[in-house]
Amino acid sequence: MRTPCCHTFLALILKFLNFLQTFIGVSMIIYSAYMLNQWHSHHEDVSFPNFPPPPTVVSFNHNAGLDSQSLPATWFIYGFMGVGILMCCITCIGHFAAEAINGCCLCFYALLSTVFILLEVSLVAFISLNHQWQKELPFDPTGEFESLCAFIKSNVDVSKCVGIAIVTIQVLSILFAIILRSSVSSQRDDDDIEEDYDFRGRTREPLLHSHSGKASASPRGDSDIWSSRMREKYGLNGGDAKPSLLNQNSFSDSRQ
Repeated sequence: MRTPCCHTFLALILKFLNFLQTFIGVSMIIYSAYMLNQWHSHHEDVSFPNFPPPPTVVSFNHNAGLDSQSLPATWFIYGFMGVGILMCCITCIGHFAAEAINGCCLCFYALLSTVFILLEVSLVAFISLNHQWQKELPFDPTGEFESLCAFIKSNVDVSKCVGIAIVTIQVLSILFAIILRSSVSSQRDDDDIEEDYDFRGRTREPLLHSHSGKASASPRGDSDIWSSRMREKYGLNGGDAKPSLLNQNSFSDSRQ
C-alpha cells in the first residue's frame, strides 16, 4: 500500500526535529567525555607514580540528610553524559518510528519524550523555587559543576534562549508524533472499511450472477415449452404442417 504524501511530510519533519535533538545529545556526550579526560589527566599528574590513586568518593551534604549514601568524584560528569545518552536513545526511537510510520513506536516515543520533558520542567521548578538548591547537591571535586553554573550566570540571555529552543523542539516532536499517529490510525480504519466492502461485494457477486442467469433463463424455457405444446396441439410442427395443408386443399377441391 502506498504511503500518503501527508504522512511522508510529517515523518520528514519529525526526523528533522529528532536530528536536532540527536545533535544536542551527542554534543553533551562529547563534552562530558572531554571533562572526564581532563579530570583523569589532572588526577594522574597530582598522584604518586609508584602507587595507584585511591578511590575518591564524595558524600552527600549533611544538610540533605543522606550521609549514608556516597557518589564517585565524577558524579556530575557521569550524570551529564547519562542525560546525553538518554536523549540520543529517545531520538533514535523517534527516528525509527518516523521511518517505519508505526503507531506503537510513535506512542512509545511520545510517552518517553513527555516523561523527559516533565523531568526537565521539575528540575527547572526546583531550581527557581529553592534558592539554596546548590546546598542540596553533593560537592563536586572536579569543579565542572561550578564552572558550568558560572558560564550560565555570565550568559543568562543566551542560556535562556537555548533552553527555550530545546524545550520547543521537544514539544514539537511530541506534537508531530501524535498527529502522525492519529493520521495513521484513521488511514488504517478507512482501509479496513474499504477491504471489508470489497470482500462483501466479491462474495455476493457470483450469487447475483447465478440468480440473474436463472431468472433470465426461466422465461425463455417456459416460452419454448409453451410454444412446443401449442404446435403439437394444433399440428403446427415442421413435419406435419405440409400434410395438413394438402388435406385442406383436397377437401376444398372435392367440395367444388
